[in-house]
Amino acid sequence: MTSTQNKPASVNAQSGLFYTKNLDYPGFDFEITHECPKTGARTGRLTTPHGTIETPNYIFCGTKASIKNLSPMQMAEAQTDIILANTYHLMIQPGADLVQKMGGLHKFMNWNGPMLTDSGGFQVFSMGHGSCADEIKGRSTGTKKESLLEITEEGAVFKSYLDGRKLMLNPEISMELQHKLGADLIMQMDECTAYQVTKDYTAKSMEMSMRWGDRSLAAFEKHHNGSQALYGIVQGGIYHDLRVESAQYVADRPFFGTAVGGCLGGSDEEMYGILDVVKPYRRPERPVHFLGIGKIKDVFRSVRYGIDTFDCVAPTRMARHGMAHIKGAQGERINLVNACFRDDPTPLDADGMSSIDIPASREFSKSYIHHLLKAKEMLAYQILTQHNVAVINRLMREVRAAIKEGTLDALEKEWLAE
Repeated sequence: MTSTQNKPASVNAQSGLFYTKNLDYPGFDFEITHECPKTGARTGRLTTPHGTIETPNYIFCGTKASIKNLSPMQMAEAQTDIILANTYHLMIQPGADLVQKMGGLHKFMNWNGPMLTDSGGFQVFSMGHGSCADEIKGRSTGTKKESLLEITEEGAVFKSYLDGRKLMLNPEISMELQHKLGADLIMQMDECTAYQVTKDYTAKSMEMSMRWGDRSLAAFEKHHNGSQALYGIVQGGIYHDLRVESAQYVADRPFFGTAVGGCLGGSDEEMYGILDVVKPYRRPERPVHFLGIGKIKDVFRSVRYGIDTFDCVAPTRMARHGMAHIKGAQGERINLVNACFRDDPTPLDADGMSSIDIPASREFSKSYIHHLLKAKEMLAYQILTQHNVAVINRLMREVRAAIKEGTLDALEKEWLAE
């Protein structure tokens, strides 16, 4: 149980911030149900006030309190267990106060399952480096403009992309915003460094994120009523010694879960090297989330490092570019815009291998979807988005079963083309 995870104490002497070191999380639990001795992957049950999910699991991105092109009912039809929303975007529009007035995110968007919110820090800092994807920025085209004005120990000052007004985000504000939004799982405030910055900058940023973590804990406890659980975030960029230091910090604090975030390098080797070096220093009884990672190949590799949950915009974003996840397809997907699908009468789940039991996957031909894409009809994106969500949910169910059965290697070969 989470109440036994933390070391007894009452104050962090280093920061001078008061928070309970044996912080309890009533209504939350994480139970490991199986660990594979061959691969190191594990299955578990993550319990929240809005339901229990099996892990490993995939958290779909409802950035602005909406999964693009799908209703909550369609997400449920695709057997989705958990979704997330973005604090940064919601603080700008419509504002956390309004969401709270409307009953919190669950009631506001009519989603009855577990939810996660991030701290908002990733969007602020990635925009400041001018390297944020259009998906995050909420713009499809145009020149990228840096909105971050200043980073200090106090927090980050930035301009709203909506109306240009000056805003601040810091640990206390982030905890307040996430409290008002009301998601089950929330994240500490941290700084996300860019790939090109120096090790010295990365170290100073990581140390500040650790101090911000203490401030996040102190601010979180002021509102703590058992309805939310806080994750600490492992930072340190591509530098293994910094990652170890950050992981030790997170393990020492009374966070409910651990998230691995920040810059993960420029290659798979760097990314998985980070997971490898962090793993021995995590608290194994805590759930582990991998921030912003979620390609199919990454799911298979990452669960072997004990990752329990993932989040990524890829499945829904791919749909908006005309692409569908297909089990065993080259590159994990097919592009329905391509001319070869113009007269293809088969549905997306043509051979039934994926057992995707929704109309979007079985009742529309690829030819029809190709036509819809060429005609720029919104129905195309709805069909493809629900299909992609359903495929990823099917993937996670099969991954969980394979971990228990010891067949993860064989399953990976089924899903990923050579």
